[in-house]
Amino acid sequence: MTSAVRSTLPEEARRVAGEALQDTLVDLLGLSLIGKQAHWNVVGPRFRSVHLQLDELVSSARTFADTVAERSAALGVPADGRPETIAKAFTLSAPKEGWVRDADVVRVMVESLEEAVGRLRERIGATEKADPVTQDLLIGITAELEKQRWMFDAEDFPRDGA
Repeated sequence: MTSAVRSTLPEEARRVAGEALQDTLVDLLGLSLIGKQAHWNVVGPRFRSVHLQLDELVSSARTFADTVAERSAALGVPADGRPETIAKAFTLSAPKEGWVRDADVVRVMVESLEEAVGRLRERIGATEKADPVTQDLLIGITAELEKQRWMFDAEDFPRDGA
């Protein structure tokens, strides 16, 4: 089926940008889901600060997911945020089932954000020539996720043996 929306990009550039956007959408929607899961089940002495930080992360991830999906649509590439797509493609670290200690939530969020940032940096490189507009969007998302990672990482200080 041809696209309902015509792109201003050549086909190969559209493919590269579309793949980068779809993969980013999966990571962002997944981050919002694991963030909410942890938000509902975090326990421990830092409950409140971690609980509130998770809300901030979820809000950012959901806002960026919408922006990414709209960029994809603007390029004539339909976004796929269906639950089965996210469940099948999402591979970032996630908290365990049930109650989760605040320190464990912090560690898993640092890990998943590091993984997401690493993938985004690869996509930034891939979209450099294909679509600088998409690349710019990915750069902004990366900056915010790095900020979120830093804030969670700061919650884990002092570290064991540090």
